[in-house]
Amino acid sequence: MSDWLYTDKVKDHFMNPRNVLTDEKSYPADGKGIVGNIKCGDQMMVVIKVDKEKQILTDCKWKTYGCASAIASTSVMSEMVKGMSIEQAYHLTPKDVAKELGGLPEHKIHCSVLGDKALRAAINDYYRKNGMEDKITKEEARIVCQCMNVTDHEIEEAVLEGARSYLSLQEKTKIGTVCGQCKEETLRLMDVYIGRHFGDRK
Repeated sequence: MSDWLYTDKVKDHFMNPRNVLTDEKSYPADGKGIVGNIKCGDQMMVVIKVDKEKQILTDCKWKTYGCASAIASTSVMSEMVKGMSIEQAYHLTPKDVAKELGGLPEHKIHCSVLGDKALRAAINDYYRKNGMEDKITKEEARIVCQCMNVTDHEIEEAVLEGARSYLSLQEKTKIGTVCGQCKEETLRLMDVYIGRHFGDRK
């Protein structure tokens, strides 16, 4: 693979993924999370086991329909979170996962988002099943562009998929293509998300 753009660690986790869920029926999960859409080609399921006394993740398995980056990033994430407190695992970011892999091509960072979203969904499921709803962080979308009904979540997704200018953001989301009044807030949010996900990538 002369055109392989990934680190050896990414390649290893793609070719030899760890902790893949092979038999869901025989796995007694304490929490399960599913994100993505199989029709779009990307779907991720993460299941976890928890030491309820210590509130530590003892196991994490997954399966996905996704690209090499999604497979590798979820594989390494499933290793990273074993032994972590639930609180620590809940706040794991795509940047943490990419760093553990030795980096990902910038246009592939969005693939690593599936794993941490599914992990949070699994932890939320565990919280619900154990009467701990107060620990769930609700990620409610806020509409930024009223004309085209574009949310802050969609702006973040576009940034993860490579948008670095107002024009490229418009191409991906159609934001600000009617009245344009949301441009200032859109640019502010774009800077926030670029800093959050790519701040240490010079």
